Amino acid sequence: MAGGQMTAAAFLVAELRRARLRRGWSQEELAKAVNYSPSMISAVELGQQPPTPKYLEQFDKALDTGGLYGRMLTDLVALDKAQPWRRGAQVIIRHAAKLRWYEPLYVPGLLQTRDYARAVFEAGGLLSTAEVERRLAERMENQAVLSCDSSPHLVAIIDESAIRRCVGDRKIISEQASHLVRVASEHPRVRLHVVPQTAAEYPGLGGPFLLATTSDGTDVAFLGSHIGGQELDRSEDLDLLRQVWEVCLGEAYTPHQSVELMRDVAEAWS
Repeated sequence: MAGGQMTAAAFLVAELRRARLRRGWSQEELAKAVNYSPSMISAVELGQQPPTPKYLEQFDKALDTGGLYGRMLTDLVALDKAQPWRRGAQVIIRHAAKLRWYEPLYVPGLLQTRDYARAVFEAGGLLSTAEVERRLAERMENQAVLSCDSSPHLVAIIDESAIRRCVGDRKIISEQASHLVRVASEHPRVRLHVVPQTAAEYPGLGGPFLLATTSDGTDVAFLGSHIGGQELDRSEDLDLLRQVWEVCLGEAYTPHQSVELMRDVAEAWS
């Protein structure tokens, strides 16, 4: 529900459950028919996970609906301003198998040192001390995703201006650059690219974005902002961001060149 009215997304979720019950199937029986886990069926019916186009394609095929539920997702749910399964960046990152992260302004949150992150949150004195501490704790907790056995593959593209910008003080910048060198050199699932300042204008300068791919190959994008953020899963939006990503990658240094640049930055600020 949104504003007391049922959204198209909530209606779709309810209709998926009704269709299963009309067929007389349990969640386990539907799971076998669509080749998904029972837990996924439950999460979809509770509005905790989005019914992806791939999921609905299998659902329509299993129930012989002629593509009805896939069309509902494409033609109706996309009109919703508030979908019940919106998750937020932290949940998206936690469940991703692959992350493509572009940043023209700051070091990506997953790669920030504690002092760098604190300086970001304290900038301008806009946040209370309590809010700074809350956000800092959340950011450090989120970074644990890179330490677990099932950590996602992270490819980050960072504009050189973000690496060289003075955030906090010289010591913080030097330590942050050194941290990036260590992560890029030692973490088996992290690859970093830096777009040099010599690059001309390129579409990534329009703003940061995150492209996440789940284990079943589904993509979702997240655009951060000062107030919350925006999740995107429409195919046309994802296609555009994939194109922007490829252009940014084409402008960037190789991982080895990027590490050398970050070493230079660490030494310059030490």
